[in-house]
Amino acid sequence: MSNYLDTVASFVADTTFGALPPPAVERTRRVIADSVAAMVAGAAEPEVIALTKRLVPVPGGAASVIGAGIRTEPGKAALLNGTAGTFLEQDEGNQFSRGHPGIHCVPAALAWGEAHGSSGADVLTAIALGYEIGARIGISASILPTMHPHGTWGTVGAAVTVAKLAGADAAAVRETINVASTLGLATSRQTMLQGGTVRNSFAGISGQMGLLAWDMVESGFTGEADGLGTIWGTVVSTAWRPQEMTRELGSRWEIARNYFKRHACCRYNHGALDALAMIVGQRPQGLAPEDVAKVRVETYSLAAQLSDRSPKNTLAGKFSLPFSVATTLINASSGVMSFTWDKIRDARIQAFADKVEVVEDPALTALMPDYRPARVIVELVDGTVLTAETKTNRGDTEDPYDDAELDRKFFELTGRVWPEATARPVYEGCFAIDTLADVNALTARFAVEPLMQAGE
Repeated sequence: MSNYLDTVASFVADTTFGALPPPAVERTRRVIADSVAAMVAGAAEPEVIALTKRLVPVPGGAASVIGAGIRTEPGKAALLNGTAGTFLEQDEGNQFSRGHPGIHCVPAALAWGEAHGSSGADVLTAIALGYEIGARIGISASILPTMHPHGTWGTVGAAVTVAKLAGADAAAVRETINVASTLGLATSRQTMLQGGTVRNSFAGISGQMGLLAWDMVESGFTGEADGLGTIWGTVVSTAWRPQEMTRELGSRWEIARNYFKRHACCRYNHGALDALAMIVGQRPQGLAPEDVAKVRVETYSLAAQLSDRSPKNTLAGKFSLPFSVATTLINASSGVMSFTWDKIRDARIQAFADKVEVVEDPALTALMPDYRPARVIVELVDGTVLTAETKTNRGDTEDPYDDAELDRKFFELTGRVWPEATARPVYEGCFAIDTLADVNALTARFAVEPLMQAGE
């Protein structure tokens, strides 16, 4: 039965900025700001710099390549910005969808909005709706455990975002969903476990495909009667529950129950790093790495997969619990600078990672998806045993970071590339985006020469 698609399409077409509840509006502003900061910081990575130079040898176009200080055509901008935004593992996410809706939708919205002079209120509304539909697909489906969620249902979220900005009616929204359903990627979860940095492009490709899906619909292309049902019911998912697409639709907003990240690594690591911080915080003298004999992390199944003690590159490091524990303890930080190439090559961090054991606790796995639990047991060389555990991650809706902490994150990330004289007006513009008659009033501030060109 595909009647749910009519309900979803009508909801997208009919929802106006004025119909968004205040919590959804406020959180969407924050998601926009957080995503921009992640894109700016990611733009300083050497692979992103190199790809930008290859794809945009002659700058010029309607859409910003955020952090590079140039413009290009919208599809390339969405690709590059979405790719940069995932590189540092600092983009927001939604635990219920098991993915990252924002970084699929925001780059597409900004690229299309810039090219067409969309109002800030329209951009915000489109992002909230694209996020909603993309996240609900993730909730409704049980994606194959061998797949990575980036670049899958996010393509539909990006396409819905663009269709809404284009003023699509319900029939056009439905067609866009059906076309975009089959434009997602056949992703591999092994990319994140093995450090295959192609994974960082998945969200960027989704943004680009979202723009393409709308162009195709406008050109007369059509999809199946129920593309979601086919793709998520028979191709890439072990279960499809279409009733979840409409459950509490309009009263429960997925963007209002998202999470933000401060640890610059895979979220599956976060519970363990939060528990480690508890252990360190309980000791007035702190916890010296040389005093630690071994560390045991007991956690849920997805996190237990991140057990590689010898990550080969920065992406693999972000998806390694042993490395994440080691670099966080040794550097007294889980921020971006603890996951650089220098840290990957640091013999002291490598030696400590060899002390970290990661195991699954089935009782903790049973708490998913509502919780992301972890238990950390630290044995000191003197025989002392220190333990801490957590059910939620800092930044979740149950334990959110306050505005001051998220503000610090924005300026830390943008500070890799922009002077504060640039970052401050952008920050203020993100939180006032719905007052702008043309989103270019915000994005024009992106056109600044980068402070740095990163190397390894």
